[in-house]
Amino acid sequence: MTKPFQIYTCLNQQTFSNQDYSIVPIRFNDRFDIMKWRNEQMYHLRQAKPLTSENQDNYFKTIVSELFGTEKPNQVLFSFLKNGVCIGYGGLVHINWIDKHAEISFVMNTKLEKSDFETNWTNYLTLIEKVSFNELGLRKIFTYAYDLRPHLFTTLENNNYTHEATLKDHCFFNNQFVNVLIHTKYNPLFLRLITADDSALLFDWVNDEDVRANSFTPEKIELENHNLWLNSKLNSKESIIFILEKDDISVGQIRFDLCDSYWEIDYSISKSHRGKGLGSSIIKLGIAYLNKKNIKAKVKNSNFASQNIFEKLGFTKSYSDSIYTYTL
Repeated sequence: MTKPFQIYTCLNQQTFSNQDYSIVPIRFNDRFDIMKWRNEQMYHLRQAKPLTSENQDNYFKTIVSELFGTEKPNQVLFSFLKNGVCIGYGGLVHINWIDKHAEISFVMNTKLEKSDFETNWTNYLTLIEKVSFNELGLRKIFTYAYDLRPHLFTTLENNNYTHEATLKDHCFFNNQFVNVLIHTKYNPLFLRLITADDSALLFDWVNDEDVRANSFTPEKIELENHNLWLNSKLNSKESIIFILEKDDISVGQIRFDLCDSYWEIDYSISKSHRGKGLGSSIIKLGIAYLNKKNIKAKVKNSNFASQNIFEKLGFTKSYSDSIYTYTL
């Protein structure tokens, strides 16, 4: 049986949905619809001449086909569907994996531009943000658009994108120079690597009574031992620790330790931010940021919250000696 679409190695989740709308990894059988729409809308695209069927076949068979198996592709492209019917396509292009940002790309069925532009554009943004922020852990996404379609920018700003820059007379188009507008949205949840300056914060979190109760070594941690431990982790190539920032406030930590070919997870959420789904978010973002396979977590049989999170995230569960082990 043929799969309806190929699978991106860089994504754990492949299909993203919002009511009647969804995006799936770009489908080969949508290529000629996409070609038609691009040729009809060249006026706002960075496309110098009309595409041909030969161009499109070659692009899909060479460039697009290589994206699926690449761990860090420079773009991820999707077919945009309404009730299962392709009405557009787009994705993230010019992905910068080091600086954690990417440009949003989108083209819809030309016939829908006048009647359903805002609805389709808004639903597409909702879906591509799930890919960008929840799956890939990007810091920001942005649009780069000729100043030709005011309704494009109105919808962006209605969806909390900030007009970050205007590049005056930046592109020569239709015998004149036109401005380019850049609109940006930042990830409200973002991971950053720890530094020595996080010592006091981590010390407070590690000695939280609930954190100690769920630990396999429940005794309170002494400050001297904590500082020695943190220094060793900062200098180890087999440990990586991130702080989760929510709207620029530190709300949790996640650590990955290399042990017997597995990266073992330890995480905690600050007391004031528990019960908000951040446990699941920090694990998903950590895995995306780490971009490694063979992930494992050990959970006490009394820690029902963590058990529930790992099971919902699709980890495989095993049980021995009152300990649940979850692997991915």
